[in-house]
Amino acid sequence: MSVEKRTKSIDLSHHLSELSKARATSPLKGLMKYFSQPGILALGGGLPSPAYFPVSDISANVLVPESFALAPIESSTSFTWLWKLFGSQNATKEKTQAVTIPKYTTVDGDINLASSLQYGAAIAQQQLQVFLKNFISEVYQPAFEDWTVLIDTGNTDGWSRAVTTLCNPGEGVLCEEWTYPSAIASMLPSNIKPVPVAMDGLGMKSDALENLLSQWDPVSRQMPRPHVMYIVPVGQNPSGSTMSVERKKQIYDICVKYDVIIVEDDPYYFLQLGDYTFKGDRSPGATASGKPSAEESKRYVSTLNPSFLNFDYQGRVIRLDTFSKTIAPGSRLGWFTCNPVFAERLERQGETSTQAPCGFGQAVITKILTHWTYDGYIRWLRGLRTEYQQRRNFFIDCLADEFHLNAVPAVAGVWQGCIAYEASSKVKKSTSMTEKYSTRNRTMFSFVPPVAGMFVWMKLHLDQHPSFTPGDEDTLETKLWTKLAENGVLFGPGWMFAANALDGDSENTNAGHFRISFSNVDLPDLKKAVTIFGRVVREFFEEEGL
Repeated sequence: MSVEKRTKSIDLSHHLSELSKARATSPLKGLMKYFSQPGILALGGGLPSPAYFPVSDISANVLVPESFALAPIESSTSFTWLWKLFGSQNATKEKTQAVTIPKYTTVDGDINLASSLQYGAAIAQQQLQVFLKNFISEVYQPAFEDWTVLIDTGNTDGWSRAVTTLCNPGEGVLCEEWTYPSAIASMLPSNIKPVPVAMDGLGMKSDALENLLSQWDPVSRQMPRPHVMYIVPVGQNPSGSTMSVERKKQIYDICVKYDVIIVEDDPYYFLQLGDYTFKGDRSPGATASGKPSAEESKRYVSTLNPSFLNFDYQGRVIRLDTFSKTIAPGSRLGWFTCNPVFAERLERQGETSTQAPCGFGQAVITKILTHWTYDGYIRWLRGLRTEYQQRRNFFIDCLADEFHLNAVPAVAGVWQGCIAYEASSKVKKSTSMTEKYSTRNRTMFSFVPPVAGMFVWMKLHLDQHPSFTPGDEDTLETKLWTKLAENGVLFGPGWMFAANALDGDSENTNAGHFRISFSNVDLPDLKKAVTIFGRVVREFFEEEGL
């Protein structure tokens, strides 16, 4: 949407919960707006003296924005992977630049510990606010005019604040049928229940959403029609799917029609990895470092799947962003982008709960961002994408080495419209004839390579187990998960990601999945984990009884 057509957000205050409406400005925090007044003699708050903060300054060696290459170091030969595994990662010396944050500064507007470590308002420090507003304007380009920014302590805190600001006890929240467990766990104690919507290979299905809302019966459902949606549209957790532009527009239009607020939880937005191809089919990539530049920043941003904000002409989207996946989760720093009415209510909630995020984290991250500048941060994000793409590729390459993978079109279910890989045993020369004919054509699991995020979502074909009978899914999934854990490999059990699993609805826990992260362990350990998994899962599917 062009700038000329942007208008202010519409009045959506009727979505506020009774609890949110009852929140008044914190009496002490209400004084904060006067503290920045020039020449003010502030004796009204219980602020300790910065002279007694036991830190004179903070210094850090910050990696340069171009620390990571912009294209994967790929090759069709195994030697390249061996070099990556055991050579280049340890041999590469990090390139850094020193930055220092003093307790006091003589330049107005500079980051300093006297301010950062002091009590403050539940909004971002000024330098961080300026950076974020420019970043949002350039990257997400909201379609309504009066959007604003509010910091939080990461997306889990952001969602917790959002759901209690918008929902009353006894209401429901629309979400994908597989979703982030902590999002569900945070709202259940308030008697706010998930309302799952069917998915396909692009995430939440728009036709399923339309049918659900148009046919909603508050009597049989024992709750009013949901007016809030929780959605992870990029690198969907756990499925790894990414929603297309067309699908986002369809869902947004449906939410306008039925007056639904969209809470867009998007921690993996900058880990849009692209499609996976087998290593033998890849071309070697360039390894040039690539310096930050405005031109490259614009080109990169244009390749990203747009946020719901980009279509939001009414201000009905609350976007949740975080530095957890792009800088460090321990910083506990993220932010909302939303209309000013919602932002003001979210701020009131923060005043009496988390208050402002940790001053150390804010100061350090703000210093890094302002040192890098916008173009430097974009360059950093481009390098991160390449690193996680290589990890994704390596993990699936290891599965391809360990199993026979057969590509088949997925015609139904959460992967509908995608190419899924079905895994069966490879026949080895030492394999007995009995094992050969019992396992060669038995599909043990399947998956779709994720196009974003940090996870592979694996479906277990438990009906291929020799002892399977309908209803055994829970028992078999737990047994295989336990065997893997006992052998030193820990996956995320699938049941915990079912949207209705944590509310005690055991009939719909959809057993038979693992969520596997490729984001953290070193590549040699990742390969070791796949080798152990291969041995354990083959033994499991050869068992004749429980």
